[in-house]
Amino acid sequence: MATLQDYRDERLRKLDELKELGINPYPAESHRTHNANDVTQRFDDLQGQTVTITGRIMGLRKFGKLAFIVVRDQSGQVQLFLHAPDVAPMDAKNSVVGMEQLPLLDTGDFVEATGEVLKTKTGEISVGVRTLRLLTKSLRPIPTELSDKEQRLRRRYVDMNVNIEVRERFVRRSAFWQATRDFLNERDFLEVNIPVLETTAGGADATPFMTHMNALDQDFYLRISHELPLKRLLVAGYEKVYDIGPRFRNENYSEEHLPEHVAMEWYWAYSDWEKGMALTEEMIRHIVDKTWGKRQFTLADGKTVDFGSDGEHFSRISFVEVLKNEFGIDVFDSTIDDIAGKLKEHGLEVEKQDNRQRSLDKLWKKHRKTIAGPVFLVDIPTFMQPLAKVQPENPQLTEQFNLVFGGSEMCKAFSELNDPVDQYNRFLEQQKLRDEGDDEAQMMDIDYVEALEYAMPPACGLGFSERVFWSLERLSAREGVPFPALRHELDETTKSIYPDINLT
Repeated sequence: MATLQDYRDERLRKLDELKELGINPYPAESHRTHNANDVTQRFDDLQGQTVTITGRIMGLRKFGKLAFIVVRDQSGQVQLFLHAPDVAPMDAKNSVVGMEQLPLLDTGDFVEATGEVLKTKTGEISVGVRTLRLLTKSLRPIPTELSDKEQRLRRRYVDMNVNIEVRERFVRRSAFWQATRDFLNERDFLEVNIPVLETTAGGADATPFMTHMNALDQDFYLRISHELPLKRLLVAGYEKVYDIGPRFRNENYSEEHLPEHVAMEWYWAYSDWEKGMALTEEMIRHIVDKTWGKRQFTLADGKTVDFGSDGEHFSRISFVEVLKNEFGIDVFDSTIDDIAGKLKEHGLEVEKQDNRQRSLDKLWKKHRKTIAGPVFLVDIPTFMQPLAKVQPENPQLTEQFNLVFGGSEMCKAFSELNDPVDQYNRFLEQQKLRDEGDDEAQMMDIDYVEALEYAMPPACGLGFSERVFWSLERLSAREGVPFPALRHELDETTKSIYPDINLT
């Protein structure tokens, strides 16, 4: 049975033969006029016309003076029909191959074909080739099947060729973020790209990655959130800002989380959480309409999510009431021992460094898994959210809402705290948690406090990550990104093919 190295050796032989013929197997120029889908879907308009298409060879059959090649581009695939008397002979200078050179081509090669749009005797829409050019010689064959998850994730470029639905997934991912961007742009939000490297990692409860900048001889953190730089822009006089880009949280992989992922945050001056909730309802409906063309979804765990009709409001649930009704815990008065007891009772982990905030959050997440949604979670205690304004009628609670569906919190938003004294004191409380061993508690950002002293207008801010996309696509986190981070490994074939370099 032939091995990958056997196939590669044979293709290297063909590559050498092409070069000996004077053919450049990797020319720079190509001259496409139409894609495959144009030819198959617009046959009535294009029949009899000369077109030039490009694509990867997916199949090649030769029968005497006839040959049939199936090529595929991003739009789809189409058949090339080659009749020897009609096909131009080899023109090495222009990378043109004739019928005699067809045995030097393989599946996986990229070619350019120029000819007339027609139907064969069997009724197959085709391009009757007059000129065939080699654009790229492939040294490794594209497999016909690829189901091993580890190999799929490691060689995603192969996965997307074999499993076309994977490639289409990331077309929708692009549409998801484009719809987000269009929605905000149409409402006069300004996209501002903010730094990834920060001297203080703030805006979320997460452990950051650290790196070192040689130019300044100083350690920096990779951002865990977009929040604080965008709110500095409100201080600067901008009124509606957002950013879409990666953020980094040095935490374990899970079905819902990746250490690196794309997220969006917007901030809206002179707004509050009530206006923010209305905008969120409108935004999520716009995004699902533009990305999937529907508002009802069945998720991977069987939950059904319906984002409803325009103008309908999502229902609200209270964090305080959930913990009281589901677990018998008073968020403010129950002791840490009482909470730890409930964690044990429900099979949840009790860690030595657990504090009130983390323990309550674990109980909430236990119940959260049962919620189909969409609902807004409200009544988040002030001690659990250091960046939000408090509710005027109850200062123990914040003006925060989290969009929940499919058993997960999909976005977090609140009326932004803009009192510099209050903010400083809340940072001090967070610093105390860090000193007690909570690595995810927020860092003191004194520069941000100073910015607030110059005055930031009242505002609402919201953030969500691509987990919204993963959930509605019924995907795990690693399946939801094109190239997930994996432990570096090399297979034995690769090591044997490249023996002259150190691959340890």
